Amino acid sequence: MRIAVVDGQGGGIGKSVIEHIRKAIKDDTEIIALGTNSLATSNMLKAGADEGATGENAICVTAQKVDIIIGPLAIVLSDSMLGEISQTIATAIARSPAKKMLLPMNRCGVFVAGVKNKTIQDFINEIVSEIQELKNQKV
Repeated sequence: MRIAVVDGQGGGIGKSVIEHIRKAIKDDTEIIALGTNSLATSNMLKAGADEGATGENAICVTAQKVDIIIGPLAIVLSDSMLGEISQTIATAIARSPAKKMLLPMNRCGVFVAGVKNKTIQDFINEIVSEIQELKNQKV
């Protein structure tokens, strides 16, 4: 299974996601860090991603070649993350055949109903559980 983790700015969310996946899933799952900037990519690589790439083209190309894409909701919202998510990135991720696992955060001018009582760690734990369930279905 190939998983792309997409993040921008400092890559803190992506870093946390990768750390949790690595702790929970001990097999040959490949994790690719895709940062909108080099700092985000670097931090996700330090968290345990197998490989990483930076920028619009890398994100758009890789989004078509993975099984799962994980990131904050902002990765499918054009001009979000202080402009780091271009229309091209948002469209490529949205159109990717990969399963999208988005962390619903009330940022970027978007309010997501129902997320008030959960922390980012709660959402990451749900994503890890979903990945484990998908892996079990393929066995």
